[in-house]
Amino acid sequence: MSKQSRRPSFRPGPGGPRHGMAPGEKPKEFKKTLKRLLFYLKPRKVQLTFVTIAAIFSTLFNVITPKLLGDATTSIFASVTGGTGIDFPFLKQLLMLLLGLYVISSLFTYLQQYLMAGVSQKTTADLRKAVNEKLTRLPLRYYDRHPHGDILSRAINDIDNINNAIQQALSQMITSFISIAGIMIMMLVISPTLTLVILITFPLSVLVIRLIASFSQKHFVGQQMELGKINGHIEEMFSGHQVVKAFGHEKRAIKEFDEVNERLYESGWRAQFISGIMMPMMSFVGNLGFVFVSICGGLLVLNGSIRIGDVQAFIQYSQQLSHPMTQAAGIANMVQTAVASAERIFILLDEPEEKQEVPVNKDLGKVQGKITFEHVRFGYEEGEPIIKDLNLEVEPGQKIAIVGPTGAGKTTIINLLMRFYEVDSGSIWIDDMDIRDLTREQVRSLFGMVLQDTWLFNGTIRDNIAYGRNGAADRDIIQAAKSAYADDFIRTLPDGYDTVLEEDASNISQGQRQLITIARAILADPKMLILDEATSSVDTRTEMNIQRAMNQLMSGRTSFIIAHRLSTIRDADVILVMNRGDIIEKGTHTELMEQNGFYTDLYKSQFA
Repeated sequence: MSKQSRRPSFRPGPGGPRHGMAPGEKPKEFKKTLKRLLFYLKPRKVQLTFVTIAAIFSTLFNVITPKLLGDATTSIFASVTGGTGIDFPFLKQLLMLLLGLYVISSLFTYLQQYLMAGVSQKTTADLRKAVNEKLTRLPLRYYDRHPHGDILSRAINDIDNINNAIQQALSQMITSFISIAGIMIMMLVISPTLTLVILITFPLSVLVIRLIASFSQKHFVGQQMELGKINGHIEEMFSGHQVVKAFGHEKRAIKEFDEVNERLYESGWRAQFISGIMMPMMSFVGNLGFVFVSICGGLLVLNGSIRIGDVQAFIQYSQQLSHPMTQAAGIANMVQTAVASAERIFILLDEPEEKQEVPVNKDLGKVQGKITFEHVRFGYEEGEPIIKDLNLEVEPGQKIAIVGPTGAGKTTIINLLMRFYEVDSGSIWIDDMDIRDLTREQVRSLFGMVLQDTWLFNGTIRDNIAYGRNGAADRDIIQAAKSAYADDFIRTLPDGYDTVLEEDASNISQGQRQLITIARAILADPKMLILDEATSSVDTRTEMNIQRAMNQLMSGRTSFIIAHRLSTIRDADVILVMNRGDIIEKGTHTELMEQNGFYTDLYKSQFA
């Protein structure tokens, strides 16, 4: 299919896709994006409640243990200084209690992680479903203007980032919050004075997190943008690797990759480096608190205001308090990445969709196949019309060939007829129905298409042919293959119709792939046909066979043929010669040759 006539040229080179957020730009609405992301967690309220309960018990037992260890230290210290024997029964009792608490805490931690895994996977499954359904509702214009690699990056990489954030960050957030609350309560019970000392470092910790997060966020956004660009470049180069090699552009492709990869490296390095500073900074603040507690605790022990075991417990609590604060740094990193990814996904989800339509109550089985274009005007870009004023009437059963140079508008006519794009003005009629009065599905169900670029999925040959009609019987599949002259080569394969096509159907030739797509169209038995140079990838003998099959298939059906080989359309009922969006000549092959005009020049140029 002529891509030049199908859509405006767009190639995601080193500059990447021309959409979304520029590298270095912060999310436009951080809070709104985060709130919208949390909305996907709403259906898991019950599971999250149990996660919170499990986190409370797990953290509660961990919070109690330093106090019990402090009591053991106090008991030993009192025994040594008082000259009495060590109270081994008491220490044994404490040891058994501690072992029990550690076991119970581990069980609740396991339960918490188990439930959290379910929450994260189900939430991201909902996101994937939303993205997948959105992609089916987006107009063709969106795919024409966005690199496939970037779309894949949003649907895969960005959702994986969100999954990691929910699985780890949310769980740690709940645990950290409960730990901080429990530790603060225990410290207040032991010594309000030492608690006040610890709280001096708390605002400093918050300041460090906010300051570093504000600097790293823009680089996390840039990292995700550059990741989308590099995916787009790789997808483009791999899918067209034969062309790249044929034209000797390997070095150019490598250079472009290196440029995008270097920008990804810079964004990723800056994001990770700046966010990585948070950990040592938090450790530094935590160590300050440790020093303050040690000094003040020692002074309080000397004047008898506090027991030595409680100071030990307090030191442990200060270390435990610094741990969730340090975790908050890692949580901030994951949240930043997740929000940057979520914003990219929500940009996709907010893209304008094709208007949802309600099927009209029309008996499409009685469609005769008359096609009328009335003053049709269309352009891919506003103010740049490709088709200016197209008027055309096609009678039922006619074979219409469309020829012309690249960019003449041949494929654009097909795009409008199939409602891949909507006309800017004018109308297109099928029999007495404006195609805009039918749903897109109803319009497309009337046509069978065989394109120059074959598309086969990973499955058996039988399944690929049966794709043309739901519930097709084996005899119908085989008959369609025979009509397309594909049956002979299929039966020579080791597994016949059950041969599984490999990725890109690389285990059969290009011509054989085309035969299978033609068999698929024959099986569909459509009212009308669209053929985009369906015989361009086969040899001359196969072309003759396919031409006979096509003539049989097109008998009694309105057919549109986009032709590049003019020898294949000499028997067409009407040949439309297009140039720059207008029909400049019209007639049979003989009539057009007699005019000695544009068509004659095209024809002679192929057989000169």
